[in-house]
Amino acid sequence: MSKQKAARKPTKSFEESLWDTATKLRGSVESSEYKHVLLSLIFLKFVSDKFEERRAELMAEGKDDYLDMVEFCTMQNVFYLPETSRWSYIQQHAKQGDIAIKIDSALTAVEKENASLKGALPDNYFSRLGLHGSKLAALIDEIDNIDTVGDKEEDTAGQPRRSPRRYLLQGS
Repeated sequence: MSKQKAARKPTKSFEESLWDTATKLRGSVESSEYKHVLLSLIFLKFVSDKFEERRAELMAEGKDDYLDMVEFCTMQNVFYLPETSRWSYIQQHAKQGDIAIKIDSALTAVEKENASLKGALPDNYFSRLGLHGSKLAALIDEIDNIDTVGDKEEDTAGQPRRSPRRYLLQGS
């Protein structure tokens, strides 16, 4: 990851980014399908960000020889991602006509490498959806602005983290 990208801060909130992605989908797919499209892409971005964060930890510890060993990811509850399932790969190929196939292949590979996900991810969903490649590329660009691991005080949805006990005490 380049220093410029690492230093970049999202200029929009999580909610604003979600709204913008939904706007990009308007007229292309049924609104009932938005969640499947967006959650799949956000999932890929999130697991990839966590994977890259874990790789950086291993490099900082001088364990470069272990970067591509599944066990060194899973021991920290991080999904192992083959290169073609990483967000950087998806983003790099976003403008190609077969991006839907690449996304489907990425999801399949993540599921194959991580047994706990068996049956949890959509199978060939993006290929069947028929969404134009330029729409997918725009979605990928928008989702790239979402910081999924940056703020440890907020969850992925951008809301302050609260312990279950705190929810019970507040009655919410």
